[in-house]
Amino acid sequence: MLKSFVAFILYYLFIISIVFAEIQKIGVPYIENYAKAVYQAGNQNWGITKDERNIMYYGNSEGLLSFDGRSWQLHRLPNKLIVRSVAADKKGKIFTGAFGELGYWTYNDKAILKYQSLTHLIPKNFKLNDEIWKIYIDGNRILFQSFAAILIYEAGKIEVVRSANPYLFLLQSGKRFFVEELKKGLHELNGKQLNYVTGSEILNGSAILSVLPFGNGLSLIGTSKSGLFLYDGNKIIPWKVQASDFLKVAQLNNGVKISEQYYAFGTILDGVVVIDKAGNIVQHINKSSGLQNNTVLSLFLDDAQNLWAGLDNGIDRIELNSPLSFYFDKAGVFGTVYSSIIYGGKIYLGTNQGLFYSNWDASGKMQKFNFQLIPNSQGQVWELAVINGELYCGHNSGTFIVSGANITRISAVNGGWTLKKMPLLADKLIQGTYTGLVIYNQTPANTYQFSHKIDGFGEPSRYVEQDIKGNIWVSQAYKGVFKINLSGDLKRVTKLKNYSEKDGLPSSYGINIFNLDGRIIFSSEKGFYVYDEITDKFKRYQELNQNLGSYAKSNKVIKASDNLYWFIDHGRVALVNFKDAGEVKIDSNKFSVLDGRMVQDYENISKINSNLYLISVDDGFVLYNQESKEQQPKIPSVVIGKITNITGSNFLITGSGSLSKNIEISAAESSIRINYALPYYRQANIQYQYYLEGFSDDWSEWSSQSQKDFTNLSFGTYRFKVRAKINETIITPETVFEFEVLPPFYVTKTALFVYLILLIMAVYLVRKWYFRKLIKHQEHIKQQLQQEKEEHLKREALANEQRMIKLKNEKLQAELESKSREVTNSAMNIVYKNELLQKIKHELSNLKDDTGKRLSEEQLRKIQKVIDDGMSDERDWNLFETSFNETHENFFKKLKHNHPDLVPNDLKLCAYLRLNMSSKEMASLLNISVRGVEIRRYRLRKKLNIPHDKNLVEFLIEL
Repeated sequence: MLKSFVAFILYYLFIISIVFAEIQKIGVPYIENYAKAVYQAGNQNWGITKDERNIMYYGNSEGLLSFDGRSWQLHRLPNKLIVRSVAADKKGKIFTGAFGELGYWTYNDKAILKYQSLTHLIPKNFKLNDEIWKIYIDGNRILFQSFAAILIYEAGKIEVVRSANPYLFLLQSGKRFFVEELKKGLHELNGKQLNYVTGSEILNGSAILSVLPFGNGLSLIGTSKSGLFLYDGNKIIPWKVQASDFLKVAQLNNGVKISEQYYAFGTILDGVVVIDKAGNIVQHINKSSGLQNNTVLSLFLDDAQNLWAGLDNGIDRIELNSPLSFYFDKAGVFGTVYSSIIYGGKIYLGTNQGLFYSNWDASGKMQKFNFQLIPNSQGQVWELAVINGELYCGHNSGTFIVSGANITRISAVNGGWTLKKMPLLADKLIQGTYTGLVIYNQTPANTYQFSHKIDGFGEPSRYVEQDIKGNIWVSQAYKGVFKINLSGDLKRVTKLKNYSEKDGLPSSYGINIFNLDGRIIFSSEKGFYVYDEITDKFKRYQELNQNLGSYAKSNKVIKASDNLYWFIDHGRVALVNFKDAGEVKIDSNKFSVLDGRMVQDYENISKINSNLYLISVDDGFVLYNQESKEQQPKIPSVVIGKITNITGSNFLITGSGSLSKNIEISAAESSIRINYALPYYRQANIQYQYYLEGFSDDWSEWSSQSQKDFTNLSFGTYRFKVRAKINETIITPETVFEFEVLPPFYVTKTALFVYLILLIMAVYLVRKWYFRKLIKHQEHIKQQLQQEKEEHLKREALANEQRMIKLKNEKLQAELESKSREVTNSAMNIVYKNELLQKIKHELSNLKDDTGKRLSEEQLRKIQKVIDDGMSDERDWNLFETSFNETHENFFKKLKHNHPDLVPNDLKLCAYLRLNMSSKEMASLLNISVRGVEIRRYRLRKKLNIPHDKNLVEFLIEL
C-alpha cells in the first residue's frame, strides 16, 4: 500500500512539473520594505488580511494596523493589547484576537474603525485566559483558536470546543481545518467535533505549523522540527526533498499556497522559501537578499500575487508575480555596476571597482552567486561586449579580452567607452575612447587586435555610429555632434564637421547617437532628431517622437531583438515594439520598479537568450524573463479616506469618504481636506485626478498628490469624484463622495421667515417715514426757494457794491497816478527852475555894462543872493512833500518810524530816490554837486543798514 502511494506521488509530481510553467529561480522578486519608522507602530506583526475594499490589515504588537497603499493607521485595542491574529470576512468586519480578548472592528457612522468585543458571548463555564492565535472565516461562522480551546462564533453565539490537552495551532487546508492536540496528534475539525487523523502519530513532537492543499486530495504538512510531510487522507509520510531538509534547519513557522505548483514557507531563522511541487527550493528570500528580518511571524498571499510577510521587525511585500528578479550587492562587494553580461558559463559585472565574475547555471536552477574580482582588472569598467564569440572589456586602463577568470590587454588607449563593428567593414572594429577613435583589425583566429588610433580627431567619444554612406558620427557631451570622413586606410581624418544649435540641434549638450533599425538617430532633451543630408542640417524626428510619447526624451536606446528596442528616459525603462508597421507598442508598466535604479547615462541591458535579459542597476543586476506571463491584478477603485476640517481646529469630519453617506458640513466648517489613495500594492507610478461637481468646471490635471484642500465652499450639494492612473496607461473607475455644505444660519428657512416679517415691517415703516419725509421735503423746498431768492438778491446787491467799489478804485487809481505825475512834474519843475537860476547865476558873473566893465561885486552878491534864496526856497519842498505823501502813503512817517536818526536832507534824498531820479537831478534839487549826492547816498545806506548786495532804490520802493 505504501509503495503504491509513493508511486502515485512521484507520478503526480512528474505530471505537474510538465504542465506548470517555471517560476524564476535566479535572484529574488522585488521586495518592498515597510519599516517600523514608516508605519509608526510596534516591531512584530502576527497576522495579515485584506478586506473587500483592498485595504490591508496587520495584527501588530501595538494594535491593529491598516494600510490603504498610501497612509498607515494604528487602531488600539482596549488596554493596548497585542493583536495576535486578524481576519476579514469581506463583509465589513475585521476580526481580531488578543490575550483574553476576541471581537471585530467595523466602521461607525463617521466611518471610524471601532472595536466590538465578543467576550461577553463566551459561555460562563469557560474563562478565556490566553492568546487567540488563529482566526479563520468559514462561511457564516468565525473560528477563533487559543492554546486552550477553539471558539466558534455563529449566529450571534459562541460555542467552545475543548480537549483534554492543549492545542498548538488551528490550520486551514482548503475548506478543511486541522489542529494538533499536544501529546495526541493531528485532529480534523468537522463541524464542532474534532476527529483524530489516523497515522498522525508520526508527527508527534514535530510541532505542526502548516497544512496546505497539495492537489488531488493531498495535503502538505509543514512542521517546525521534522520538515515536510504528505497526507493523502489515509497515511502521512515524510517528504524527503531538498526543501524539507532546509526547513528542518531554518525552523518552519508558517506557510501559504501560492499556486497549484508553488508554496511559500516562512521560517524563524532564515526568511522565506518558495518551493515547487517537486520539493525544490526555487527562491530563498532572507535578510541578505532584501528582507528586513529573518524571522517570519505571518504570511499572506493577496489576489495580486503579492506575498506579504509579517516579520519580527517590520512588514515586507514580495512581488512574486513579476517577470523581474533582482540581485543586490547588500555587502558592498563590487560597487556600482556599469555593465553586465553572461558569457561562457559565467556572469560578469563591470563596476567602478573592476571586473567581477561568478558562475552561471544555464539550466535555470536556483543558484547563489559568489562574485570575485578578476586579477588586474581593478578600476572603472565601461563596457562588456561579445563580438564574434569573444568577450571584450572596455576599461579605464585600456581594452581587454576576457577569458574565464583572466583578462588580456589588447589596447593601452585609456577609456574604452564603446566598441562595435563597422557596418561597411566587417573585419574592422571602431572604438570610442577618452581621446578619440581607435581601429581594431580582425585576425585569422577570428579575434580582433589593436591596429591604430585615428589621427586628426582627439575628442572624448562616448557614442560612435557609422551610417550607410560610411560617415562616422561621434557625440561629445558638451560640443554637439561630429561627422567624420576617414582616409581609405582609416588612419586619418580627411573631413571633419562639428554640428550644434546653428545646424538644427536643440543644444550642444547631451546629444547621444544610436542606430535604430539601420537609421542613425540623435537623442536630446527635446526629443529625437535625424540628419537631413540635402540641407546638411538636423530636424525633429516627428513620427518617432509622437509615437513614443513621454519616452521621446529618452537618453539611451538599446537593441533588444528584431523590432524590439529598449528606450531609457533618465532611469525610466520601456520595451518598444516596432514589429507592426505604423504602430508602436510601448511596455513600461512592468519596468517601473527600475525607475532611478540604473546608473545615469550608463544604462546597460544585455540579451542572454531569446527571452532573458540582464539589466545593470546601481548595486547589482536584474533579470527580465520576457516569456514570463505576469498576472494582471484586478484594478481597485480609489479609496477616499479621511475628510478633515482645516479652518483651524483640524477636526475629523469622517474617517472614510468612501463609506460615508449623508455627510453634512456646517457653513462655518466649509474648508475641508479630502484624502484619497489607490490600494494598489505594486511598484508603479500612480497619479490622481479629481473633479468636484458644484465647484470645479472640469477634471484637474493628473498629479501624484493624494489629498486636496477646498476652502470656503459655498452652501449646496457637492459630488467629489476621483480616479487614478497607473503607469500612464490604466485608469481606474471613478470613486464618488457626496456631501452637503449646510447654509449659514442667516439663509435657513427660519431666518427667511424672520426676514419676511422684518421686511413687511420695514416696508410699513419706510412708507410711513417716506410720507413724513415727503411733507418735510416739500416744506424744505419752499424754504430753500425763499432762501435762494434772498441769496440771489444779496448776490445782486453785492455785485453792484463790488462794481461801485471797482469804479471807485479805478477812479482813485487814476487820481493816484495823476498825483504821482503831479509830484514828478513838480519835482522836475523845481529841477528846471533851479537849473535856470543856476544858469542865470553863471551868466551874471560874465555880464558887462555898456562900457565893457563887469558889474560891481556888491551888485553881483545881491543878485546871487536873490537867486540862491530862490533855489533854496522851502515852499517848493513843502509843496512837494505834501503831494509826495498823498501819493506814497505816508512814506516819510514810515521812514522816521523805522529810522528816527534821519535828518530832513536825508528824507529829501529818500523821496527823490523813491522817484528814481538821477544824481544830476537830485543835485539840482538839493542845490549840491553830483559828488555831494553820491556822498549823501553812501551815508544814507549806512543809516538805513542796507546790505551791500541790496539796491538802495529798490529798498525804498519796497518800503
